[in-house]
Amino acid sequence: MSLNLDGRVVAVTGAFGVLGMAVALEVARQGGRVALIDRVEAPAVQLPGELAGALLLGGVDLTSFESTQTAVQRIVAHFGGLDSLVNVAGGFRWETLEAGDLASWDFLYATNLRTAATACKAALPALLQSDAGRVVNIGAGAAQKASVGMGAYAASKAGVARLTESLAEELKDTGITVNAVLPSIIDTPQNRADMPDADIERWVKPSELASVIAFLLSRQAQVITGALVPVSGRV
Repeated sequence: MSLNLDGRVVAVTGAFGVLGMAVALEVARQGGRVALIDRVEAPAVQLPGELAGALLLGGVDLTSFESTQTAVQRIVAHFGGLDSLVNVAGGFRWETLEAGDLASWDFLYATNLRTAATACKAALPALLQSDAGRVVNIGAGAAQKASVGMGAYAASKAGVARLTESLAEELKDTGITVNAVLPSIIDTPQNRADMPDADIERWVKPSELASVIAFLLSRQAQVITGALVPVSGRV
């Protein structure tokens, strides 16, 4: 499906990872202009040609409002505005409560929830200037029913879901939509290494999840807000 992202400015956090890069590529292929934000420095490798005009912002502490606000200001100065934000930045740890470290709860709260809240708050002034502002957060199917060892991760992603719903209500009269996708297992090199015996054909490919996100960024999705969209593959 051809989406109307022509010229739209989209900021993607966690953009130098597997999913973040897939989202950036899909947005660019649909005609959007992309800002790639990450806490790590920009990769030294040459990016795909579709991202030749992208703005790369490495070294951004997404748990810091000041650092994130500076990144947003650089995006607005470079492109002349900001239309959409995709919060991909996040992390994962598998630990039981009995054997695990309580520090993991703090880490995943900061990595999954605080980064999303910080980026949303920093981007709001610019998004409010757009005629079709969009926010898409990355939640998790596990947040709806956590399994063993998933407590800290699921709790942080449940927070992302509640952030999504609350912010959608807060902004519903502004024209900005706020939604989240809830993937199951994403087909990444790390997940393949961690689960070598799994049937990866059942997992969600990054490009497939990126297509759903791109739809939620489009004008075709203007009547969808506050949605938590399962993207489960066949898991």
